[in-house]
Amino acid sequence: MHRWSQLFIPTLREAPADAEVASHKLLVRAGYIRQLGAGIYSFLFLGNRSTQKIMGIVREEMDKIGQEFYLPALNPREVWEASGRWAAMGENMFRLKDRKGADLCLGMTHEEVMTDIARKELRSYKQLPQIWYQIQTKFRDEPRPKSGLLRVRQFIMKDAYSFDIDAAGLDVSYQKHHDTYCRIFDRCGLKYMVIDAHSGAMGGSQSQEFMVRTPAGEDQIVSCEKCNYAANLEKATSKLAPVEDLKAEGDGQPLEVHTPGQKTIEDVARFLGVSPEHTIKTLAMMITEEDEKTGKPRSRAVVLLMRGDHQMNEAKLSTAGGGKETRPMQEEEIVNLFHSPAGYLGPLGIDWAKDMQDSAKPILLVDTALEGRVNLIGGANRENYHVKHLTPGKNFHPTAYVDLRSVTAGENCPNCGAPLRIDTAVEIGHIFKLGYKYSESMGARVLDRNGKEVAPIMGSYGIGIERILTAAIEQSNDENGFWLPPSIAPFEVVVVSTNDKDEKIRSTAEDIARQLEAAGFDVLLDDRDERPGVKFKDADLVGIPFRINVGKKVTEDTVEVVRRSTLQREDVKISAISEYFRALRQ
Repeated sequence: MHRWSQLFIPTLREAPADAEVASHKLLVRAGYIRQLGAGIYSFLFLGNRSTQKIMGIVREEMDKIGQEFYLPALNPREVWEASGRWAAMGENMFRLKDRKGADLCLGMTHEEVMTDIARKELRSYKQLPQIWYQIQTKFRDEPRPKSGLLRVRQFIMKDAYSFDIDAAGLDVSYQKHHDTYCRIFDRCGLKYMVIDAHSGAMGGSQSQEFMVRTPAGEDQIVSCEKCNYAANLEKATSKLAPVEDLKAEGDGQPLEVHTPGQKTIEDVARFLGVSPEHTIKTLAMMITEEDEKTGKPRSRAVVLLMRGDHQMNEAKLSTAGGGKETRPMQEEEIVNLFHSPAGYLGPLGIDWAKDMQDSAKPILLVDTALEGRVNLIGGANRENYHVKHLTPGKNFHPTAYVDLRSVTAGENCPNCGAPLRIDTAVEIGHIFKLGYKYSESMGARVLDRNGKEVAPIMGSYGIGIERILTAAIEQSNDENGFWLPPSIAPFEVVVVSTNDKDEKIRSTAEDIARQLEAAGFDVLLDDRDERPGVKFKDADLVGIPFRINVGKKVTEDTVEVVRRSTLQREDVKISAISEYFRALRQ
């Protein structure tokens, strides 16, 4: 039996001064964690019990579809160089040298290591599909650790990897993980959303995030409450309200107008007496790509045209550019291309690439919100001048129309037309269809049914263990503490002896704790020599979902059960206490 008097549960009345979000404040106050360094935390007794329960749920569900491995956290440089990510990960990766001077790193994720096993061991389609997973510590040199366990430098992750012979097989493995993740998060008692997401540095053709709405989150999600459309802001689209275009003046040909000193969209629109939605915003960028002749990196101009009142989404630009690095043009580069200072840039007079394969010319990407629009106003590539009557596809020809725009709250859902909402959220899981990114680059090959050597197609699937705990706390807390779902709470029930000097109360509390333990419940007996108010405050603080107050009513075979989530109180017969809690599990 676990007795509070014998345990290390260092509760605090005040939160640490640097704690900003609820979960950070409460995890420290409840004695779950203590900070060792920036973004580095020790899990104490209660915190470890909760994370072990979360890992147990994850393991039970993952064992239904995959096989558990345990891989090294210390990785040689060579496997990361084989995938091309040794350089790509930059300063986010912890790097070190051994005594012989060989480069090593601490693993942030394990695509490379799993693919290394696959390329050495898998030989035939008959060995596929494979789903391999592990629960292990990961490391990321986070530049700004904050928010307790939400942004750290060392964390626990369940990462899984699938290997299939073809895309149809990957679809099956991906769906298995989707369904398994839903079961895991359901069992952990979370209110979550599954959203379309941007694959980022992982690569791949499709990915989905499992998100929990909370003000502590750093991601933004766009959702529709009517039809359940949901997507990360980096991926979200919307249905724009129709805009009535401006009427043409004269013959409708491009017309330069004098706009002295008017550089911003707002200034130009005000000066010309139009709405910003009738203007074009020109964003001048440079993209880094490989020169086809020399194989060396080179910079190439990429110009983006947006509706004047819209904002460019960097993740969408990254997708449009094939994940290549982009940066704003410098003043000299702007003048070389546009022959104009910034503030007056536009698409006229430049020979744009006809398609993305045309590597000799600058690229013009036009946001899809401008497709079909007429008589727009943009820069004239001449200081103090703008141009009226700009029509994409007529006066200039885009290299491509691309969705580059960030959705805003209140715009119409792309599926049903209802208003969209935007919330901050925390990511608790992410699943990716990686495709051939790692198997091709690292040389993993198997023989297909025709005896032909092919690369297996891969998927990658991650869950943040600590993030499940923090998300649960963010969803369920008040000024006195928090409450966890019974499945992941360190204990399901705390039995409080309100007067340990009273033999009847003390012995009854112990009997109830033993009875519930025998019935299969995790029980904590608070047998400390403290006032009842102190015990109640601590019980409310530490996340245990039910409290049994054992007091003077024991003479009537009665105790008080308090449900932490609602503070609802109910008298229950001691003789029926096990049946009462069994019924709650149904």
